[in-house]
Amino acid sequence: MTKTIKIMLTGKDGQLGKALVERIPASIKLVALGRQELDLSDKQACHNAVLEHRPDWIINAGAYTAVDRAESEPELALAVNAAAPGALAQALDKVGGRLLQISTDFVFNGSQAHPYHPDQPVDPISVYGATKAEGERLVQKALPPTHYCILRTSWVYGPVGNNFCLTMLRLHRLKSAENQTLNVVADQIGCPTSTFNLANACWSAINLGTNGIHHFCDAGAASWYDFAIAIGNAGVAAGIIDQSANVIPITTSEYPTPAKRPGYSLLDCTDTRNVLELEPNHWQKELAIVMSQIPK
Repeated sequence: MTKTIKIMLTGKDGQLGKALVERIPASIKLVALGRQELDLSDKQACHNAVLEHRPDWIINAGAYTAVDRAESEPELALAVNAAAPGALAQALDKVGGRLLQISTDFVFNGSQAHPYHPDQPVDPISVYGATKAEGERLVQKALPPTHYCILRTSWVYGPVGNNFCLTMLRLHRLKSAENQTLNVVADQIGCPTSTFNLANACWSAINLGTNGIHHFCDAGAASWYDFAIAIGNAGVAAGIIDQSANVIPITTSEYPTPAKRPGYSLLDCTDTRNVLELEPNHWQKELAIVMSQIPK
């Protein structure tokens, strides 16, 4: 008989949280918490929730992800992205549970020209990246290496929530209707990752008892410009939009934002795919799958 594993999920209403709930394995007893049930900016509430539910694992999918707004709200970003996972980890250490902490490519500075390996030192260049890196540090400080799995990912999108894919679909529809061009940054390189694939990786990590620091994203590479063009084409093919806009490549300097972003943030996922026993799926293939789940 398969043992039932009790999982406490934070961020149940976010795009990854919804994908995790949709793909929950049969052997999982899930306690899913959203912002109404657990305020991640309240460190004591995080600690108390763990002691109340006493889970075998926590998947911390909740986060402060407004990269630009974090520059003007550093205290809130730090509370949610660092203090919260730290408190969850400290409480888990008391009850003997494990933590799956979702992190980001933004913990790196993006200055190298080859994919980042999980064991490379972090060097964030934004408040968001710095708070996520601090969250990683606090988790590692509070738990033994066998009791945490930090899973860094990149450019996450899905059929729900706030993400680049849904924003671009809206802009393709708007700009094409008004016969206007769509300007998108072409000198930032990374890899889009669907919430479907990321959720599968999370459940595999728990099923296999994975620990340590790992990287997971879809296969391939893209600029935001590449991704925007692919979204327009896939949106037309799926019947979500009638026509794609003409996308114009621009430089980062032509589109200044409050937060600095890594110029190159590809993650080396080779070891992780082997550990999690997952085949690489190209991001363009995954994009078509995501499009099929977006209401027309």
